[in-house]
Amino acid sequence: MTGLRQLKRQQVREAISAAAITLFLERGFDDVSVAEVAAAAHVSKPTLFKYFATKEDLVVHRIADHQGEAARVVRAAGPADPVAALHAHFLDGLDRRDPVTGLNDHPEVLAFHRLVFGTPGLAARLAVHVAADEAALAEALLAHPGGAFDDLEAGLLAAQVVAVQRVLARRTWRELAAGRTAAAVHAEARAAAGRAFTRLASSPGTAGR
Repeated sequence: MTGLRQLKRQQVREAISAAAITLFLERGFDDVSVAEVAAAAHVSKPTLFKYFATKEDLVVHRIADHQGEAARVVRAAGPADPVAALHAHFLDGLDRRDPVTGLNDHPEVLAFHRLVFGTPGLAARLAVHVAADEAALAEALLAHPGGAFDDLEAGLLAAQVVAVQRVLARRTWRELAAGRTAAAVHAEARAAAGRAFTRLASSPGTAGR
């Protein structure tokens, strides 16, 4: 029964988020009320807030499964070079057309990114997730086997990694938003990631790790 209840809650959560994003894409985030979202999802406003604490969470929820991903990659890599592991993971995301890398030209994905990047409230809410990712990654680096990083090095490298991933993703998304296809941009995106992560690997605090 617990599993069925969990599944039902997840289905309701997804339905509410889907209804919200459909309205936001049609009319703009700021021009749609929470009450309208609740009505479109066939739930009450109090029920909506049981699933989503804020209006922004209705959108940012879609990337929640990537929360703490970089930290998980580093922990799973064990004693291996964390920058190399993160680089390989990013390249794999590009190959899979993972939307978080920016390399996905499905119209709905492009529109979703335009919504997030073009709405100040959503960009601010996304920044909260980014800060949490950075903190989690710094913690994972600090716990790297062999004590490879002290707290300063871990914090600096985590900030750099998160910044690199964000810059790469937005750079690629802009190419797609300008009308190019994911297939056409793929090789360029991989090359850009290679340049960026190579710079990270040679940064102070990572050399010889």
